[in-house]
Amino acid sequence: MKRWITLSYRNAELPPFSCEFAGRRRRVLDLPLIAWLTVIWVLLWSSLSWANVVTGVVVAVAVCLAFPLPRVDLGLRLHPWGIVLLAGYLLYDMYTSGVKVTRQIFVGHPHRAAVIAVPLRCRSDLMLAATAVAVSNVPGGSVVEVRRATATVFVHVLDADRPAVLDAARRSVWRLEELTVRAFGTRDEIVRVAEPPPPPPPPLPLPTPPRTDGPGAGS
Repeated sequence: MKRWITLSYRNAELPPFSCEFAGRRRRVLDLPLIAWLTVIWVLLWSSLSWANVVTGVVVAVAVCLAFPLPRVDLGLRLHPWGIVLLAGYLLYDMYTSGVKVTRQIFVGHPHRAAVIAVPLRCRSDLMLAATAVAVSNVPGGSVVEVRRATATVFVHVLDADRPAVLDAARRSVWRLEELTVRAFGTRDEIVRVAEPPPPPPPPLPLPTPPRTDGPGAGS
């Protein structure tokens, strides 16, 4: 028996959370997009009612059928248990990092900040961006640059007085990368982040200070 509507969980070739209508022309509806268009429709009417929700869904479906978007697989997968672990780790890390930053503010001696390069194991643009956002949400560390060619993030660290602190900052970034990929990544990305993290690049040599003795010094 021919199916008129096929959901994504019955067809692995369809994008996640989508459905396909049978007919002469293949029509695929992206359910998250329809939900987002419905939310915009309700916001435009400034009134939450069943009539606005139903008409919003009808208008969203009509727009998606009249102006179909090309199929683009962003590599986004939803793993419920991974999302729970990521949310729990972020809440815990935000609390502990917030306490640490607050303690540094009220400590008498100043701390030296630094920017460290952390090579990642994931390669997709979506996972690189998601990892950078997760790292930036934690107090005490912010991403200043993402280098896509080498899958490297450059993180600003407030407390860089000891090498052990820098190593701990790198391990925290790698842990967030693994949890982010296990929450939203594809199977290939999950296998990739299960491998040991790559070694960090060697530190850049410090510039040689100018000589202050001998002939011609200071010229």
